Amino acid sequence: MDLILTLVSGVAWTLVYVEAIRVGLRDRTYAMPVAALALNFAWETVYAARDIAVGLSAQGVVNVVWAVADVVIVYTYLRFGRAELPDFVTRPLFATWSVLVFGTGFAVQWLFLAHFGAHDASRYSAFLQNLLMSGLFIALYVSRQGPLGQSPTIAVAKWLGTLAPTVLFGVLEDAPFILGLGILCCVFDLAYIGLLLRPRPTRVRSLPAPSR
Repeated sequence: MDLILTLVSGVAWTLVYVEAIRVGLRDRTYAMPVAALALNFAWETVYAARDIAVGLSAQGVVNVVWAVADVVIVYTYLRFGRAELPDFVTRPLFATWSVLVFGTGFAVQWLFLAHFGAHDASRYSAFLQNLLMSGLFIALYVSRQGPLGQSPTIAVAKWLGTLAPTVLFGVLEDAPFILGLGILCCVFDLAYIGLLLRPRPTRVRSLPAPSR
């Protein structure tokens, strides 16, 4: 059962990343909120490197695949992200901001490792940033006023990819903290799926005022 749930999570999240790359390149934008992207990229890079050092497990192989996919998503953010910011954000300012955000992502992962150790840190940080991502996806929809750079495939795959480890760690391993975070992720993910699937009102072009 552990292996099945690990593979379900691995396949679902890989689908999230592949679809995020496809949609990001199609819409010329980035398909994952940048704060969540920075934390995810750092998590997958840190734990993929640790897994390579100690010997790859099933989860280790998945982490390596995710880290490689994240590199491409980071590229879409760096390539298209500045266009969504105000004009006063110059290229140097955007570069500085990006270094700060991604550097913070790595710092957070190292702090979790230093305080909790690899076993707990990998789980606690993953579920906390997953919950953050769930909320930020909804905020991304609102800020873009629609589904630009998003898709129901990303939303459903993220939900399933989080549900599987919630069952694995929260239920089978009896970890109430992780179970609680997983349930909260599920609530936000289902809300996001509903947001993307709801019918969007058709804009009616306003007619010019009659001349007097």
